[in-house]
Amino acid sequence: MIQITDSAQQYFARLIEQQGGDIAGIRLSAVRAGTPSADAKLEFVEAVDLQGDEWEIQCQGFMLYLDAAGAEYFTDAEVEFVSSATGGQLTIRAPRIKGVPPGAEASLVERVKHVLETEINPGVASHGGKVSLEEITADGIVVLRFGGGCQGCKQVDYTLKNGVEKTLMQRVPEIRAVRDATDHAKGEMPYFA
Repeated sequence: MIQITDSAQQYFARLIEQQGGDIAGIRLSAVRAGTPSADAKLEFVEAVDLQGDEWEIQCQGFMLYLDAAGAEYFTDAEVEFVSSATGGQLTIRAPRIKGVPPGAEASLVERVKHVLETEINPGVASHGGKVSLEEITADGIVVLRFGGGCQGCKQVDYTLKNGVEKTLMQRVPEIRAVRDATDHAKGEMPYFA
């Protein structure tokens, strides 16, 4: 189900030891699971905070409690800690946390929308932007509409060609090209004016 590397287990054990008190372990839960904005949440947990339905995973020197409601989203997940000169980096890879990607049998529209919502929009959201699907032509051209900070942005052509089009064509091989149908002159708050 979930893999917790030895380095991550040692890291958590050190944190719990430093925390002291009545820490029973660490709880891992999914926040907004199954949506494009899903995330994983880690927190120290005391015995009184446990619901009783958590999945218990025995680790080196502590217990990891996996929130039962979100357990399915951590199938094939991995928790890893990589040490560095400046401390280290904890990484949680949970490929199912944003929902199960549509399979090869799903429609072209479903697969394109999934890539937009799970990969493209989280990136452009940092600039206040959003990309939506306008249409897919019979000859495999995806027509998009940019909104928010992307509408009227001077970098939109670069974003389209080197980010959006590249990602969509890698994830959905049937796509031949990606076009922009946005009226950029009407953009009210472009990220780069």
